[in-house]
Amino acid sequence: MPTSRSYRDACGIARALDVVGERWALLVVRELLLSPQRFSELRHALPHVSSNLLADRLRELEHNGVIRHSPEGPRVYELTEWGRKLEPMLLALGTWGVDAPQPPQPAALSASSVLIFLQGAGRTDPAAPPATCRLELDGRVWTVRLASGRVEVQPGEPATADASLRAEPKTLSALLDDPAALTAARADGSVAVVGDLSVIDRLLHAVAGPRLDDT
Repeated sequence: MPTSRSYRDACGIARALDVVGERWALLVVRELLLSPQRFSELRHALPHVSSNLLADRLRELEHNGVIRHSPEGPRVYELTEWGRKLEPMLLALGTWGVDAPQPPQPAALSASSVLIFLQGAGRTDPAAPPATCRLELDGRVWTVRLASGRVEVQPGEPATADASLRAEPKTLSALLDDPAALTAARADGSVAVVGDLSVIDRLLHAVAGPRLDDT
């Protein structure tokens, strides 16, 4: 059942933790930063949470005004305007967490995690012409635009794409850490690339620093 525990502390930090401090709550918010998702999609992105516990977290977050769901048709969860204000705090927490110990294996890594990292850390040559990539990660399609020195990620199919890359999230994370591994990844079938390879190369070189699952 959903929890109603409170720290009973008037500090804003404690009050915030009353709302999003329960286990898995912030990871649900993370998964909704880039796009709304169905329960099944959230369950797939968070494989180590039980269905019952995920349902509890969703009910709590909805009750507290952090998320909402569509009133008609398939139930799709999205962040409210108040919930979206958590984004800069989550990004800062992710930056801080890079230096934290690695979790026990096997560790999950969702498409949203990699793409949030890519969008936040990605920097490209501002003088280079704009380019659009189609990314297929874990069965979902994303549009990634390289323009004005930045990387922008949006859910769904691009109208047109200069290049397309299909891989698992952990594979893309590894390639962001070592773009030179692309040739071997294509050879062993873990990555499929179509279109302008120079655009894929720009994308993979956009991030400097350790990848999310670096061990």
